[in-house]
Amino acid sequence: MKIKETQNILNYNRIAKAIEFIKANFKQQPSLEDIASHINLSPFHFQRLFKEWAGTSPKKFLQYINIQYAKQLLGGQKNISLFDTAFETGLSGTGRLHDLFVNIEGMTPAEYKNGGENLNINYSFEESPFGNLIIASTLKGVCYMAFYTDEEEAFTALKNKFPAAGYQKKTDQFQENALAIFKNDWTDLQEIKLHLKGTDFQLKVWETLLQVPNGSLTTYNQIAKKIGNANASRAVGTAIGSNPIAFVIPCHRVIQTSGIIGGYMWGNTRKTAIIGWEASKKYGDHEFI
Repeated sequence: MKIKETQNILNYNRIAKAIEFIKANFKQQPSLEDIASHINLSPFHFQRLFKEWAGTSPKKFLQYINIQYAKQLLGGQKNISLFDTAFETGLSGTGRLHDLFVNIEGMTPAEYKNGGENLNINYSFEESPFGNLIIASTLKGVCYMAFYTDEEEAFTALKNKFPAAGYQKKTDQFQENALAIFKNDWTDLQEIKLHLKGTDFQLKVWETLLQVPNGSLTTYNQIAKKIGNANASRAVGTAIGSNPIAFVIPCHRVIQTSGIIGGYMWGNTRKTAIIGWEASKKYGDHEFI
């Protein structure tokens, strides 16, 4: 099992390296052979690896992460095919979207102010299709989830969030339910419970992010309008940048109005990979019209 998990991380690192190469050389329209050579794989092996990871071809994946695709989604998806319309209206698909079953509970004012005093936090180091994760939970739900490259630094960042809490290295049911979101089969997902430390404004922004459907994109301005303050785009950006739950609270679905993917606290390449991966899981090989 551990060998397979390690291979998953290796595969993601290869895909990430390929994405970086494509972004740096897109004007030259690199061929499959060019990309494969850059990550030291044969074209056949690279094509197979990419298909296994993303569920679609490298060419189709690139369509999902380009600006034109983003603009179509930001424009209300007016140019989406009948297949995609059916999916959006619930006539097809693989299961529930996670914005329908993520439950957020804000911490009490005392918990917010005292750095997690009297909180007992379980934490574990896990793997995902997009790299290593640290995930932590209280008795009420998941309180933190972040991608990391260094285990010690990841744990230090967690402790900085809750400096007065007690910690135990342990995987619990709250964590397992949240991690299940990375599975291809969403038909049997359990409710994900989150126990978050944030201001009322931050909680409102994070809850609004959960309303952005899987495989779709939005902008900071659109989020500001949804929370009833169209002039709060800058504050919304700050709240999104403070998101304590990677992937589950989908801050990666927020991009610039121009269609440019923009920054991400866990790396721009990872954000690009997640957007393309989600789109490939949702739309597969179906074309936009």
